Amino acid sequence: MKPIGPLMWEHRLIERMIRAVKVEIERIARENTVNPVAVDVAVDFIRTYADRTHHGKEEDILFREMKKKKLTPEHARIMDELIEEHREGRKTVARLVAAKEQYLKGDTAAVATVIECLRWLTEFYPKHIAKEDKGFFYPILAYFSEAEQKAMLEEFFEFDRKMIHEKYNRVVDAFDTGRP
Repeated sequence: MKPIGPLMWEHRLIERMIRAVKVEIERIARENTVNPVAVDVAVDFIRTYADRTHHGKEEDILFREMKKKKLTPEHARIMDELIEEHREGRKTVARLVAAKEQYLKGDTAAVATVIECLRWLTEFYPKHIAKEDKGFFYPILAYFSEAEQKAMLEEFFEFDRKMIHEKYNRVVDAFDTGRP
């Protein structure tokens, strides 16, 4: 198995969540109300699965290994773009959380910001995934030997194995300090 396999599988689950978020955007726009639980579920998925788990493997393993290689200018540019796109996604999720909190405090104008952030995410992820799937993941495999690819794949699996513990250690820490 190639190390891009797990990354591609993760893309399919992210795409499913994006479809569900689009349905929620329609509901919010129609009813002009925010379901904070739905926003929290979307935020948790994006932060934990799409960003920390998926983008974490890209940034902490794949891109780290790529930086050790002599990349073509195009591949170096695309990698830099992907990293910047990850940052923009994090900023948008933070704006979404802030807007949801404003809504919960009674600011009905925050509905527009919630919709704006959710729409941005539903437009961002398909383009970001297409860039990786169609023009990046397969070509960059040529930089790595079979042994290097196998080592990255093993590191991906170890990364995943630790993620559940990382997430729930944070949950318990927050709960224990009175900030669930």
